[in-house]
Amino acid sequence: MVDHSAALPTDIETLHALIKAERSAMTSVLAERDQLAARNAKLEHLIAEIRRAYFGRKSERINDDQLALALEDLEAAIAKDEAKDEKVDPQLRTVRAQKRRASRKLSFDHLPHEEVVIEPESKSCPCCGGALHVIGEDTSRRLDKIPAKVRVIITRRPKYACRKCTDGVVQAPAPPRLIEGGLPTEALVADVVVSKHADHLPLYRQAQILARHGVHIERSTLAQWVGAAAAELEPLYKHLLSELKRSPKLFADETRCPVLDPGRGKTKSGFLWAIARDDRPWGGTEPPAVAYRYAPGRGKEHAVALLEGFSGVLQVDGYAGYNELTRVGRAGGAVTLAFCWSHLRRKFYEIYVGGNAPIATEALVRIGKLYAIEAEIRGGAPEVRRAERQARSKPIVTALKPWFEESLVKISKSSPLAEHIRYGLNHWEGLVLFLDDGRIEIDSNTVERSMRPLALTRKNALFAGHDMGAENWAIAASFIETCKLNFVDPLPWMTNVLTKLVNLWPASRIVELMPWEYARIKTTDPNSGSPS
Repeated sequence: MVDHSAALPTDIETLHALIKAERSAMTSVLAERDQLAARNAKLEHLIAEIRRAYFGRKSERINDDQLALALEDLEAAIAKDEAKDEKVDPQLRTVRAQKRRASRKLSFDHLPHEEVVIEPESKSCPCCGGALHVIGEDTSRRLDKIPAKVRVIITRRPKYACRKCTDGVVQAPAPPRLIEGGLPTEALVADVVVSKHADHLPLYRQAQILARHGVHIERSTLAQWVGAAAAELEPLYKHLLSELKRSPKLFADETRCPVLDPGRGKTKSGFLWAIARDDRPWGGTEPPAVAYRYAPGRGKEHAVALLEGFSGVLQVDGYAGYNELTRVGRAGGAVTLAFCWSHLRRKFYEIYVGGNAPIATEALVRIGKLYAIEAEIRGGAPEVRRAERQARSKPIVTALKPWFEESLVKISKSSPLAEHIRYGLNHWEGLVLFLDDGRIEIDSNTVERSMRPLALTRKNALFAGHDMGAENWAIAASFIETCKLNFVDPLPWMTNVLTKLVNLWPASRIVELMPWEYARIKTTDPNSGSPS
């Protein structure tokens, strides 16, 4: 506001106008203050949610998905207030529009473009009536989406006959179908499978979406389509498993998979086991991949069955079920277990967030130095990573073990902190393996990241309806997550592969259907992805 006290006018009308201007300015300031206060309240709530997610008591903590939902709602609420402000303040709308354009850095050159030309109502000069000519134009780009549409494809196969002969009718053979006598194209089946396992949409929700298009298909029918796709993909799945097990180094993990047990009217605890390969952190050339396998339990026999034929380094979280793989005399050779520093660090973090935990804090600081070194050398050749670890990480690790042993004497043997320290000491041999082998990662987060999509599907679907359903889940998820690791869109890949498989693709060329081959071929020949 402007200070007019030095030279106030003596004219009554001018004073009235001045007072009105001051009141208007004050109203604007108060409105802006209220808007900022409301925005600050939302932001403070957002910060409180984040703090509760990461630092609250264990019973109050929320997972990443719940936090994301909370943030989405808060951000939408803030955007709603901003949109209201822009409606009543054209200048504010202009300023914010300029900021949006300046901050937009996305490139959409890979998407199809459709041009819309908006012509003036008249191309005649408003002064003389002469014809106007183009002297320039303003161009804007906006992102649009065409909603999914359901259509019917009619296939006609004309029959031909000779007018002179009595027989010899000619007709093109009917193309093979994934669902013989059924309604769906291979593209529709692929969409159902990808929606279920990549977008985590249970089949009953997909049935509801189809019903909005006037297409009423029972959930059980959709389930039959998913099963048919899994059966078609099974040879490819077996090849994926064998491809992974010939690798010299893998990651492994397992997660709970509830399965309906009709006889008891409740669910039983099955498990989805995973093996994964990602050699990119040390410059390896083998493509990244992950494969899941369902088992009715978590016993060591399931780890043995999953990794039959594998010999090399297996990076795991320390679960004792994998110890059977290290047995001398194992067919194919004993497996070397490398353990995960992230699991050890997580244990100390649980103590640290409780406050007043100097030993846990010091452990986190020391382990944090190892991770800082790993961040610097990620992507380097194995010999480079090993040299850096020997020079920089080994002294930290060497000093850590006696410090653990000294700290263990100072605390109660029954405390959680003592339990976590003993965990580290008991797994020490596997924890330090990464120092001598540049191919080994410091943790098993590679496979843990591949477990998160399973958790989302499990959360939405609650349980698998049958052991065979869980096996189908493992097959579909294996290819969808492998597609993601190779930056391949799973929907066109699934459509392409199902179409080729039902058209009797030769088993000798099955490697050409793998997601990483699809990515390579699409890169060299963008038009090669169509089914053939």
